[in-house]
Amino acid sequence: MRKRRSLVAEGSGETGIDLAPMLDFVLNLLIFFIITAVFAKEIGITVSRPNSASAAEKKEAGSIVVAIDPTGQIIIDKKVVDLRSVRASIERLHSQRPDDSVVVVADKDAQSGVLVQVIDQVRQGGIDAVSIAATERA
Repeated sequence: MRKRRSLVAEGSGETGIDLAPMLDFVLNLLIFFIITAVFAKEIGITVSRPNSASAAEKKEAGSIVVAIDPTGQIIIDKKVVDLRSVRASIERLHSQRPDDSVVVVADKDAQSGVLVQVIDQVRQGGIDAVSIAATERA
């Protein structure tokens, strides 16, 4: 046993660090973060938003998204809903996710009356934090 120690000590004189455990740990972290990442919700339609000088990018991942297309159709949770059922849909989604706010994504060619009625229905559904999505003016 004593001879072995002396041979190792007299050998190359270099000591190495084994990086395999660190690489395994980093790979496990990467897999964990990829799996638990929250991805942005897809609305289901292409909406051309109006420009605004005071538009701020909102994170739509923690929000209930209500989309209004140019023809006046209302899409909530990837389903076309009638104006009369917006309140019930918002109440249902609000009971499932009470901390979420509502973002209304209206096309710039959509009628403003439909937008106002949708915002009224959302507020009657119990959510006061209603935002209107717009793009920043270039």
